[in-house]
Amino acid sequence: MSNSSDDAPFSVCLPEGQPMLRMIPMPSNTNSAGDIFGGWIMSQVDMAGTIPAIRRAHGRVVTVAVNSFAFKQPVFVGDLVSFYANITKVGRTSITVDVAVYAQRGMREGGKEVCIKVTEAVLTYVAIDNNRRPREVPQE
Repeated sequence: MSNSSDDAPFSVCLPEGQPMLRMIPMPSNTNSAGDIFGGWIMSQVDMAGTIPAIRRAHGRVVTVAVNSFAFKQPVFVGDLVSFYANITKVGRTSITVDVAVYAQRGMREGGKEVCIKVTEAVLTYVAIDNNRRPREVPQE
């Protein structure tokens, strides 16, 4: 994997820690231009953001807002896409999560592998009870 910005104009390293999700998009996930459909990426981002929110809430959460979403670079069929999610804020019933998405490409071609940050997003989740009503997020 490439770690240096000298290797490719947008090349970066993966963040520390384990990704919440890691996927390889398939041809069925492409848009009419042949790139991975933005909706597929958005869906995976939501799933990745849900994982730390559920852990912190000790139970069910729902997505209530996509505060920001930026597609920085395209994602291609065969990229190894890693989704990193970190809680940035905990309110009375809400949890805000930052999600960063990286694509590792070049593995299949046998050439130089590069890693590119492709998407950034911030989502807000609300903890809910069994009746789907907001509930307080437990103290840590």
